[in-house]
Amino acid sequence: MYRHLILLTLFFAIFIPNVNAADWDSTLYRQIELSIRVPELKEKEYSVIKYGAHEKANAASNQKAIQKAIDKCSKKGGGRVIIPANHTFLTGPITLKSGVNLVVEEGASLLFAYQPSLYPIVRTSWEGLECYNLQPCIYAYGQHDIAITGKGSIDGNGSRQTWWPWCGAEKYGWKEGMKAQKLGSRARLLQAGEDGVPMTDEKGRPSKERVFKEEDALRPQLVNFVKCERILMEDVTLLRSPFWVIHPFMSTDITVRRVKMINEGPNGDGCDPESCNRVLIEDCFFNTGDDCIAIKSGRNTDGRARNVPSQNIIIRNCMMKNGHGGVVIGSEISGGCKNVFAHDCVMDSPNLERVLRIKTNSCRGGVIDGINMKDIKVGQCRESVVKINLDYERKEICCRGFYPVVRNVFVENVTSEKSKYGVQIIGLDNDCYVENVTIRNSHFSGVTDGNFRSGKMNNIIFDNLYLNDVLMEKTF
Repeated sequence: MYRHLILLTLFFAIFIPNVNAADWDSTLYRQIELSIRVPELKEKEYSVIKYGAHEKANAASNQKAIQKAIDKCSKKGGGRVIIPANHTFLTGPITLKSGVNLVVEEGASLLFAYQPSLYPIVRTSWEGLECYNLQPCIYAYGQHDIAITGKGSIDGNGSRQTWWPWCGAEKYGWKEGMKAQKLGSRARLLQAGEDGVPMTDEKGRPSKERVFKEEDALRPQLVNFVKCERILMEDVTLLRSPFWVIHPFMSTDITVRRVKMINEGPNGDGCDPESCNRVLIEDCFFNTGDDCIAIKSGRNTDGRARNVPSQNIIIRNCMMKNGHGGVVIGSEISGGCKNVFAHDCVMDSPNLERVLRIKTNSCRGGVIDGINMKDIKVGQCRESVVKINLDYERKEICCRGFYPVVRNVFVENVTSEKSKYGVQIIGLDNDCYVENVTIRNSHFSGVTDGNFRSGKMNNIIFDNLYLNDVLMEKTF
């Protein structure tokens, strides 16, 4: 029976087609749901206390102890590395290994120190561009069957006194004379991406244009999985990330369940799968300083060269409070995106700007195909219930002429009580790159500025869409 299930899963993983979003495709949804594989984990326990972790120890000492427990657990075939209940451990960054379930028990906390010297340089991705940068607080590269579970908290220690001023904004604590990404490092990374600088030179050494250190002030993520397989995050609370909270990159079979992501800092995205396949995000809570969920696949030249879309993603039963968008595609989306299903979510905050947001531009390229949303209840959002924008970040310095395509977007049974716009679609003037968008059986109340559209688009269908109790035109 188990063998038959594995074969069925492999069949779905290989043969999942593109959705044509004229309607919600329940068959495809079920295929994706069944294809997502969870980690195979053992139950043997390794308490970090037995390996030398102590509440009164310094961050470097606890970092070594926790890493020793993880390494031992993985070497012995896997198991549970326990952060015991009602303990708080100050630590430096840690690296997960195959077979390890990092269990942060209820009442326990991992508090990551603001000591950049403890953060080695590792291979990662930053705003859609591959680079070598400070290690994320929890990091894994090329591992399989890994998990972070438990009802405790993981605290990235981001604040106006620690990581956040590195963004260079005064409202986050930056002052003249302090380091900041805006002082040239972010621009250097963007230029390396535009120029197609490889990650390594002819001798296999990291290319200097792609290496960033403490003085460059590119903040690390809280959790970053790179090229990993079968990942589970369950029940934990993630707080105060220096940068993005959860960032799976080039990874497959990811389950994020009952996780609370609370991060009001700059670029404080909740969960950003980038060039990932088979992702389930369910029963989660988001209160973020940027997008709640932002699906990505690389920026400009990097993303087009990699050409790995994010695909086969299910988002369900989540609650979104503050954030730039609830479910977002982009903007670093040059590798494309397909087959996204979001349903049965609740979103409500005057500081939630949009519900469904697709953002890209003519630097990116890529095809966004098959974005599906239904049964969403919105109290209020600040700007738009649905926004598709092909002219995002219009002042970006980049090589243009790589026109993105957005097609087959399906929205059904979305209710909203208050917003500025109902539907915003911003296309491009030179040709039609937005087509086949259907919004059906939805009611947007309290809309102050109606709908907005500009640029060329084709086959935009409003089927039983009401704005402030007025039935909208059916097709344009």
